[in-house]
Amino acid sequence: MNNTNRLGCLTGTGFVAALITFFVLVGVAFASGGQMFSSGALNDQPGEPLGGVDSHAHITECRTCHTAPWEPATMADRCLECHTNIAAQMQDVAQLHGSIVQKSPTIACRDCHHEHRGKTASLTDLGENTFPHEFFGFSLNEHQRMDSGEPITCENCHGDDITTFASDSCQTCHSNMDIAFAQAHLLSFGSDCLACHDGVDRFDDFNHNDYPFKLEGGHGGDISCTKCHLDARSLVDLQSAPQDCYSCHYQDDEHNGEFGTQCETCHTPSGWENATFDHDRFTSSTACVNCHAEPQEHLGQFGTDCAACHSTKAWEPASYNGPHSFPIRHGDGDGSCQTCHPNGLTTYTCYGCHEHTEANIASEHREEGISNFQNCIECHIDGREHEGGEGGDD
Repeated sequence: MNNTNRLGCLTGTGFVAALITFFVLVGVAFASGGQMFSSGALNDQPGEPLGGVDSHAHITECRTCHTAPWEPATMADRCLECHTNIAAQMQDVAQLHGSIVQKSPTIACRDCHHEHRGKTASLTDLGENTFPHEFFGFSLNEHQRMDSGEPITCENCHGDDITTFASDSCQTCHSNMDIAFAQAHLLSFGSDCLACHDGVDRFDDFNHNDYPFKLEGGHGGDISCTKCHLDARSLVDLQSAPQDCYSCHYQDDEHNGEFGTQCETCHTPSGWENATFDHDRFTSSTACVNCHAEPQEHLGQFGTDCAACHSTKAWEPASYNGPHSFPIRHGDGDGSCQTCHPNGLTTYTCYGCHEHTEANIASEHREEGISNFQNCIECHIDGREHEGGEGGDD
């Protein structure tokens, strides 16, 4: 059997025939204005004359509206060459087409207006299920049915005139669903619902934790939106709420501005306490007293060497290992500050170790002619029973 490769139409003759067919089709299309490729009849309903015709059906050439792939112009550009009134509207956001372009800059005329569907077919889709509401900045994603379960119709929001929107229709429906919430929401954010809501999402379950400013720590819990979003009347207002600590907490600044406005440098959202302080960030000095004057609690008794008792983490707990006017470790004492100073370092008591009663102490000291018996160390300088070292520990 003789097997030979057959090229079929991929021969020189076939290639020439294909070229001739192509050029014939292009020539016929050009001569007929492209009508041989028409997808259907154009609208023939007369209107105000534009571009020399009063209906699309009177346009004789496809290229009047359609552009070639290599042309920089678009079909929308061709539309506006005739519909100059619409071109003017698009420059004014207060006009219908201007508001559409503002919200949907890439929208094309044919997204709403369709041709080649017959001589009497409508050029504009106005069906409640087909009209592209999203081009007007409001989606029907969350507005398919009334609270009663009935389908939402155009009239529910627009009334008898579908070209206008009754702003109070939002209040009417949502008040029927939850009147207390609706009234509180109106008082907080005003009656222009479309300034914030676009119908795409439900904001009743808005989760701040999905965004940079998380509601955690002291910002969490049952905190109202208006606590931070004061007098917000639009999405721009909501988004412009300050996200830095100082804008809200400047009245709580106990530092009097000495440490700047970056509160998060030391504090966390959990609270003001348990702060951390990086001394190297704010000062090169190693002397505490340069920033911390000796507090009144010390009564000038401990000098300016703060580090002898305190650490850089916090004032408390503190430890004291310096010179002491009273022998810390005497008798059975454990040397703990709390033993003698249970109510702070500025006061002391000997009754933490010595089992005295005030009545017995008063009686014994009065026998000796001593009236100021509350200030033990005035006489018991070394912690012994008798001044001068007589006797043992009491």
